[in-house]
Amino acid sequence: MVTSIVDIVIVAYVVYRLFILIRGTRAVQLIKGVIVLVIATTISGWLHFYTINWLMRQAQVMLLVALPVVFQPELRRALEQIGRGRLFARSYMFLGDEELRKVIEQVTRAAELLAKNKTGAIIVVERATGLKDIAETGTKIDGVVSAEFLINIFVPKTPLHDGAVIVRGDRIVAAGCFLPMTERQDLERELGARHRSALGITEHSDALAVVVSEETGSISLANAGKLIRHLDPKTLTELLQSNLMSRPISGAAPAGGAANG
Repeated sequence: MVTSIVDIVIVAYVVYRLFILIRGTRAVQLIKGVIVLVIATTISGWLHFYTINWLMRQAQVMLLVALPVVFQPELRRALEQIGRGRLFARSYMFLGDEELRKVIEQVTRAAELLAKNKTGAIIVVERATGLKDIAETGTKIDGVVSAEFLINIFVPKTPLHDGAVIVRGDRIVAAGCFLPMTERQDLERELGARHRSALGITEHSDALAVVVSEETGSISLANAGKLIRHLDPKTLTELLQSNLMSRPISGAAPAGGAANG
């Protein structure tokens, strides 16, 4: 009995990690298509739509051959991570509150110093939705999060300055990354590419994006497609804690609260 329970728990955890691996990638949409196909096949069988059911079953047979080709990038990435021992790397969800507090402190301190120097920056903190596709558009780093490291990445006129940094757990996984821009037309004209990119990534995922304006030196936080602007370090810390930590500090701003621009 105990062996069976352990067996089920291990399989469930592996499936969960594989699910986390593909979240935030194009593979999610493909899986949704497969699920719709399976449901349509079942329903057509119940309704005795024999021709449609036959076509659906033939499509499923073709999928058995096509899926390994379609999912080749994800399969390759999974095998690479297994080889590097990174398949079970911790996301922010597996960090303790004290570790998260240190990450938030370093991100806030970096934003504060970058703002003082009016150095533009975007720091994206990954949450449940994987950002592997986004990270692969930049330069892989895999370094410990620190204010000094982040500031160094965004030094003007350096190769990685104009892109975004992706933070996963307590690691900087990539820099110089390209983010999808929001398509909203109701934003203020003064919001440039960085703010639009920060909104875009939070529309496509549950990530948080800290933005430092190069023009004004103001700090903003994008969350769920909304932007909170003109933040001081204390408020930024409280917002990050309220969204990332299981026990945010007393008086922290409520999670998800934001202005539209």
